[in-house]
Amino acid sequence: MSRSLTALSLTAFILSAGLALAQDTAQEPAETTPDAPAAGTTADAPADNAPSLDMGQPVQTGPALGQRYVKETYGDWNLACIKTEAEVDPCSMVQVLLDGTNNPVAEVSLFRLEGAQAVAGATVIVPLETFLPGQLTIAVDGGSAKRYNYQFCNQVGCIAQIGLTQADVDAFKAGNAASLRIIPAPAPDQPITLTMSLTGFTAGYDVVDVVRNQ
Repeated sequence: MSRSLTALSLTAFILSAGLALAQDTAQEPAETTPDAPAAGTTADAPADNAPSLDMGQPVQTGPALGQRYVKETYGDWNLACIKTEAEVDPCSMVQVLLDGTNNPVAEVSLFRLEGAQAVAGATVIVPLETFLPGQLTIAVDGGSAKRYNYQFCNQVGCIAQIGLTQADVDAFKAGNAASLRIIPAPAPDQPITLTMSLTGFTAGYDVVDVVRNQ
């Protein structure tokens, strides 16, 4: 509302000013010899006090291209998407795992798979100073654990790209929490166990993107 009023007011001001100028010009007697322009100026030069109008710039109303944003939340899981130029942005289920003092330690990003032996895939990011030969261990509600290898490390952290079977997904859907155990390189005899909540997992899993194996 305020922008519309401002624009209309500015338009009305310009129109009224132009109308007044036209009326003043009509009332003045015609002169046979126009005044010569002042030295150093031209007849077409704008007045020094001419208003400078700000034409404005587009306002960014959503995530920038390439930025990750949260589209939906399901319990303790976020449906996180990457802004692209495509009609539909790719999304995955994301949960940040905290330590006992609520500091972020690891991140789990999960998506469904089609045309592969695994029905789902997950990327787990852990701190750089992780003892890689110790592997990543995951167990649901204190049940049987599985171990997964780390693939590589970069400036973000060390990454494990794991495949989940239908039995793994069913356990996640039925469980309350999964424990992820990582081993710190400075203290390999003191493993760290992180809790991954499974609240909202089923609802998020049912809507997360399906990645087709080429």
